[in-house]
Amino acid sequence: MHPHPPGAPVISAQRLSKHYGDFRAVDGISFDVPAGEAFGLLGPNGAGKSTTMRMIGGVSQRTSGQLTIMGLDPEEHGPEVRAHLGVVPQQDNLDEELRVRDNLIVYGRYFGLPMSYLGPKADELLEFAQLTDKASAKVDALSGGMKRRLTIARSLINEPRILLLDEPTTGLDPQARHILWDRLFRLKEAGVTLILTTHYMDEAEQLCDRLVVVDKGQIMAEGSPAQLIRDHSTREVLELRFGSERNTTVAAELQGIGERLEPLPDRVLIYARDGEAALEEVSARGLKPLTSLVRRSSLEDVFLRLTGRSLVD
Repeated sequence: MHPHPPGAPVISAQRLSKHYGDFRAVDGISFDVPAGEAFGLLGPNGAGKSTTMRMIGGVSQRTSGQLTIMGLDPEEHGPEVRAHLGVVPQQDNLDEELRVRDNLIVYGRYFGLPMSYLGPKADELLEFAQLTDKASAKVDALSGGMKRRLTIARSLINEPRILLLDEPTTGLDPQARHILWDRLFRLKEAGVTLILTTHYMDEAEQLCDRLVVVDKGQIMAEGSPAQLIRDHSTREVLELRFGSERNTTVAAELQGIGERLEPLPDRVLIYARDGEAALEEVSARGLKPLTSLVRRSSLEDVFLRLTGRSLVD
């Protein structure tokens, strides 16, 4: 493998594009990811996140632009690049016929790794994934969270420097998600570079040092979660509910309060530096909401502002 210069980005994309006929799934995006960073791709369905991940993983060829992984083009040096990648797909694709530990061993054999390495490594990864007591269980006997942890453990069998995670916690209950977050934090602390896509804003805030918001194949914004909130929202948000029939009509009477107003079918959002002061102004105007809530601005506010609130199939 060619030496990768210290300090150089482990992933570099310049004007990266992927077209399917006239459809531009990825449309000229550029980003660099330094070693050890947790980098997120955030966007609605069809935004181009998974397509970008497949190009990074070397399983989908780009239409145009440049892409390097540790200084190598994944299309020209696929096996070398994949030897240093761990991949966690959207859907668990574990071998249901094999027992839990054997899933790790057999997968490791695909990399040509010797049994003298794989035995101890499998035991180490089962402990990491909190699955030691399930080592001899059948895969189909595992819960959803356990299967997800096993899929992540399997992706680590070759000690990858970069881990690609495509919506790692979709479908998991809150407890299982938090256990998974803890495992990913530990990997990051060990120096593994994490690249993840997610639909969950709290997950992006928890896990990502930096992220890009992608929509229609293009990057809409880039930065740390805190920076994106500062740049695209206010410090606080006041949520008011006047009843579904009145929210839109009352919105006209709320004009001028806060920095920005957004009427929704079920509530009215007022973006303000000081949510309590905004609520006092609402009361001073003689308006009486059924419920009111002052909260800090979140990544979800940024996401919805940048990509819109209409549903994407």
